[in-house]
Amino acid sequence: QVQLVESGGGLVQAGGSLRLSCAASGLTSSIVVMGWHRQAPGKQRELVASISSSNTTNYADAVKGRFTISRDIPKNTVFLQMSSLKPEDTAVYYCHAFAVYGLPPRTLDAWGQGTQVTVSS
Repeated sequence: QVQLVESGGGLVQAGGSLRLSCAASGLTSSIVVMGWHRQAPGKQRELVASISSSNTTNYADAVKGRFTISRDIPKNTVFLQMSSLKPEDTAVYYCHAFAVYGLPPRTLDAWGQGTQVTVSS
């Protein structure tokens, strides 16, 4: 199993910055992709950014140029640096990990508990 613990959410004014962290434990060597998703009230959960084990990154169009995903491999931690925040970025942000392990290969999806990000106008 993979366990994820997020931190770093909070309240910030529009134009401000926040940094989210997600610490992984358990089968961390099996993780293929980690990412951040968000869910605003009344909306579906959506992918914000992801980073693969080969450091390939992917961003939603809405956050390109403003958010940066990175990782600290020795600490099994993924970060989401959010800048130029907008009120529409307000949501619960969830850390996600996709892992492949064992023989025959099995897959698992792990989710963090979520952290609230609120951007005031």
